[in-house]
Amino acid sequence: MPPTSHRITWAQLPPEVRAGVEQQLGEPVVEAVSQPGGYSPGSADRVRLASGRRAFVKAVSADVNATSVELHRREAAISAALPPGVPAPKILGMYDDGTWVALALADVAGRHPHEPWEDAELLAVFDALAAMAALPLPADLGLPRHEESLGGAFRGWEKLARRPLEGLDSWAAGHLGELAAMARTGADALVGESLVHGDLRADNILLTGQGAVLVDWPWADVGVSWSDALAVLIDANSKAPNTGVGRWLGEHPVFAGATEAAVNGVLAGYAGYFLDMARRPAPPGIPTLRTAQRHNGDAVLGWLKQRLGS
Repeated sequence: MPPTSHRITWAQLPPEVRAGVEQQLGEPVVEAVSQPGGYSPGSADRVRLASGRRAFVKAVSADVNATSVELHRREAAISAALPPGVPAPKILGMYDDGTWVALALADVAGRHPHEPWEDAELLAVFDALAAMAALPLPADLGLPRHEESLGGAFRGWEKLARRPLEGLDSWAAGHLGELAAMARTGADALVGESLVHGDLRADNILLTGQGAVLVDWPWADVGVSWSDALAVLIDANSKAPNTGVGRWLGEHPVFAGATEAAVNGVLAGYAGYFLDMARRPAPPGIPTLRTAQRHNGDAVLGWLKQRLGS
């Protein structure tokens, strides 16, 4: 797998952006340590302030990637609206000059899961997700419906049927109609009333002494309670295929209600999405994304074929 992003550092941000973040935090930054991982072409730094307080700051410019700027704005709004009890860092402030957007969030004293994933770390994440799924959500939270957010994305197999992908798995190429139908079933299975992070993988999780904390929230939805947990299994399988991560589907209560057909449908949806996206030009500032999507698509498809006995 290639590096996921090419980070700029706190020191490389324009002076006015750094000054704006410091104004939001109420004191100057005296130390910044850049953090790896993720797909944003912007900065991601754990910072220490003059008083000794710590924060996490990330910033991106629309001149590099306009979509990333909108995601930062969306994350700021969602982070401020999350109900109590959600394992997410508190937002401390936002700087937005129309071109640069920077978020300051509470620093989380944790680390990303090991890759390949370890059982104890999967358990900690599933426990956190099960607790999050039980939280009552405010009526005015205003998040999109998960099935609607992924409904278009899960039509990847239909797009692959219209415009074939070079090097596509031969079994998949011969079963495009069936895979498209399964993906539609998967989209329908995402209906629910729980908070969904919507983009959960190892680089969006920090493990602490108190449990798992989920970071990067621009894709949050309301949907089925087991969606994020399945996304974590997809990530674990992609990092280490054929290691039997599917056993968790029958071993942890977070997957209660996840039928065989529903899981297969969601896997089909993600496989088609990744493979369809992989053939597109790389987005500005994120040159490795398409390679990662092709890897993930092949891995999810391989897992689905195992489950189907194909």
